[in-house]
Amino acid sequence: MGGYNHPELKPSLISLHLRLSLSIFTLFVCIRLCLHLTAVRASRSLPYSSSSMAILRNIKSSFNKTPSPFFTFLLISPFTSLLSKLPSPRMHRPYSSSLPRSYIFVIFLLILLSLFGLSQLRLVSVSQNPSPCPSFPTLLSPPTSHPPFASPSSKNHEPVVLSRSATVPLPVHPVSGNATAEEAEFWAQPDGEGYRPCLDFTTQYRKASAKISKEKQKFLVVVVAGGLNQQKKEIVDAVVIARILEAALIVPVLEVDQVWKDESEFSEIFDVDHFKRTLQADVRVLSSLPSTHLSSKRIINGHLPDNVSPLWIRTKFLTKLNRVGVLILRGMFSKLSKNLPLDLQKLRCKVAFHALRFTGPIQELGDKFARRMWIRDHTLLSISVLRRMCGKTRESQPQLLTGRLNMTDTNRRLAGLCPLNALQVARLIKALGAPRTAQVYRAGGEPFGGALALQGLVREFPNIVTKEMLAREGELIPYMNRSTVMAALDYIVSLSSDVFLASHGGNMGSAIQCFKWSMRKMIFSCLGHRAYVGHRKLLKPNKRGMIRLFENTSISEAEFRSITKKMHRRYQGQPEKRTDKGSSRDVIAYPVPECMCRHGIRSLLRS
Repeated sequence: MGGYNHPELKPSLISLHLRLSLSIFTLFVCIRLCLHLTAVRASRSLPYSSSSMAILRNIKSSFNKTPSPFFTFLLISPFTSLLSKLPSPRMHRPYSSSLPRSYIFVIFLLILLSLFGLSQLRLVSVSQNPSPCPSFPTLLSPPTSHPPFASPSSKNHEPVVLSRSATVPLPVHPVSGNATAEEAEFWAQPDGEGYRPCLDFTTQYRKASAKISKEKQKFLVVVVAGGLNQQKKEIVDAVVIARILEAALIVPVLEVDQVWKDESEFSEIFDVDHFKRTLQADVRVLSSLPSTHLSSKRIINGHLPDNVSPLWIRTKFLTKLNRVGVLILRGMFSKLSKNLPLDLQKLRCKVAFHALRFTGPIQELGDKFARRMWIRDHTLLSISVLRRMCGKTRESQPQLLTGRLNMTDTNRRLAGLCPLNALQVARLIKALGAPRTAQVYRAGGEPFGGALALQGLVREFPNIVTKEMLAREGELIPYMNRSTVMAALDYIVSLSSDVFLASHGGNMGSAIQCFKWSMRKMIFSCLGHRAYVGHRKLLKPNKRGMIRLFENTSISEAEFRSITKKMHRRYQGQPEKRTDKGSSRDVIAYPVPECMCRHGIRSLLRS
């Protein structure tokens, strides 16, 4: 199931076996020639006494005792003719001249060939564990087994098989037989068009890994900030930058957020051992700087320009890093170019969807919440609704706003830059066919305005659930003051929802898309995860079009529903190529086509 079934690896493995066999065979021939010539030299240096003859008999008898299969193969091989031409010890006289130079040249040539073959083995044996596309459907396992929900805190150092390392959701609920046609359409999943995860790295990348994965002189230290979404993006970029610089990566340092005061460390959020094992063929990951570099000089860079390329990074840091040995980076959120070479794009997906896995306790608790939602009914994830983003909130809390501050409230709203409020969210999902009995999982903390801000949503969909409601006594107590852990729990439940609603754009809307619960704090981003595990249904509101529709009081409810459905026909989680709308999209938000391949008869017919 692992990488050995990949078509690119088969030639490498065959080459590995052939080179190994040839090298062993050549060494054996060298040993045979050396022993034979030793006997010849002995015959020249000793008179033909009884003792010398005994020595020669012993040497000869060492080959006559139960010859091995390999020696038998040697005797019937073309080398037999070569060996047969060697002078016999009995035919030499004590006064004969020195050994012919041709024999010495043959032995020297064979030794060189064997050493060259062995030197090539270390370049081919590096496995990237590429995961062929057809193996990924096995990730969608039934809820009874829950292989992805097993404790991920294993301490062994076995290579990680990518097809079993990704965090995957619970299965989609089957549509109830009592559902209306409109409700069945709402719960129906989009056509994945045959796309499956595909992280097959090139041969050149795998060969370079032999050196990079053993780096012991250059080290990269990264300090990441912000909420869970921002932290994950910076960690992904940190691994890629370490690969570009061919440096070892120190486990990233999580900076204490000035707003949320979460002092969690990397090892308290993510499974460090799994992170190291998954990336062991890409970069060397260490928990801390080695003692040899603790007192050395360090390059500290607190700011990177936007859209930096691999060439810029090498030009800026590589020479100094080779001399000093330690580079410290901070403040690099989304600074790395979105357009990287194919192997580096695949590495981004490998980090985001495979290497970054939550610790065992967090994953297990999130899984419990997801299963408690799953066994009830269909789930619909919605936003932690903001009562006002434009208007009074802009005036009372301007520190929460980002960008385009020179726009008026009306212009911002008409441009689709304001999130939908609770009533608008309710009208939208109702028009798309959501039944009143649907469960709505509300992630994040309390919205601005508290319960009053949610009244419009509660009236239409009374079955609203939060993680606090799903938790049993004492389950959330260890994490009450840790906002990053709370965001991780929301992430896990959101990944398993049947339908997800992205109420706002920005970093959340452009990723899986998840959501914000304040203007600045990003609760989490599933980072294209729902697309990566099979294009689970994702509703992305056309806010610019919906605002005008909401404000149009002249149309009937039937017309409102019809227009809303047509407007969102292509905004339900169907595969979108990263390059469809320019090149500014992130591959971990839109993994097609770099990290997902197209398979199946349907794709062949379409092409």
